[in-house]
Amino acid sequence: MPVAREWIETHAARIAATAERETEALVAVSSPSGDARAAEQIVAVAAALAPAGARIERLACSTPECAPDLLVSVDGIGEARILLVGHLDTVVAHEAFFAPRRSGHHLVGPGTADMKGGVALALGALRALGERAELGEAALLLVNDEEWRSGRFVHTERFADFDACLCFEAGARSDGGDDAVVVRRKAAGTLKLIAHGRASHSGSAPEQGISALLALAEAAQIVASLSDPDGPERLTAVPTILRSGDAINVVPAVGELLCDLRADSLAALEAVEAAIPDQIGGASIEIVRQRAWPGMDSRQQTAPLLAAASELLGRPIIASERGGASDASHFAAAIKLTIDGLGPCGEHSHHPDERIELDSLLPRSELVLALLDAVLTGAAG
Repeated sequence: MPVAREWIETHAARIAATAERETEALVAVSSPSGDARAAEQIVAVAAALAPAGARIERLACSTPECAPDLLVSVDGIGEARILLVGHLDTVVAHEAFFAPRRSGHHLVGPGTADMKGGVALALGALRALGERAELGEAALLLVNDEEWRSGRFVHTERFADFDACLCFEAGARSDGGDDAVVVRRKAAGTLKLIAHGRASHSGSAPEQGISALLALAEAAQIVASLSDPDGPERLTAVPTILRSGDAINVVPAVGELLCDLRADSLAALEAVEAAIPDQIGGASIEIVRQRAWPGMDSRQQTAPLLAAASELLGRPIIASERGGASDASHFAAAIKLTIDGLGPCGEHSHHPDERIELDSLLPRSELVLALLDAVLTGAAG
């Protein structure tokens, strides 16, 4: 048996077996974004699962009020430098949390798919990489603020000279049932509009007021009218949350509207922002860009890598795209070999029924190791 194939078969079985237990341990800790104490608890679990002898570092998080991020590194005698990426925070609040449970061939629980199952696979891949003579450095970056980061991502520059970046968001299959990975993502932004009107009694003097609610309702129509998912930028512009008014008998003086924007480029998102007037119905409109994540398109750069890994596995790895944002997008501009969606197959992310397929752990482990072997041996060109 070829050495590479033996390495994959040996370690994939170990990773899959270990990942099942480690995912359960990670999911058992409630770790919603923004809770620094909970973040320290999940970081402690992840650090305890790190390979023996690995370097453990804490890096300042991109979101200052969050707990420091975790970096786990192993060194080798070779030259290849590989970055593995994941996040430890979830969108599920403590009051909605429940302990992980088995349901047939699934593990169900908050953060199983997004993305503690992926973190478990990344930890296993890090252990396997430590045995490869070609390795110079393998680093696993686990952040605590991925689910709701509004500021600038601070880690790109540190890893810009790495040879490859593998991100472990949830995996998926193609329409034909083959394993798929993510090599393209849209840019994503959150736009907050704040309307400032004038309060008045809604019964005795409504004409003296300026309704922030009505202004934002019109602004929502403007944003929605710009959505063009079949257009050249594939723009989706969707108003999602509207808050205004404190009393049933008062014209609302203030309100806010949140909009989710996705497109192939950040420029398309900026065009939506530019289309919103400064005033609507007498109310002034304040525009706040809460977050802006770049797009990712590594289809061309990663095609040789996917081809080499597919040949090694003896089955196809399908390049796919996904609309959701990911930290892989931040690294893709600096590290040409960036691939995402390497976690176990799962579904219902951000939903109470979130789950992963336990029988996907072995094939996804094999896929990850095949990609890593292609990077280590230079098969990607």
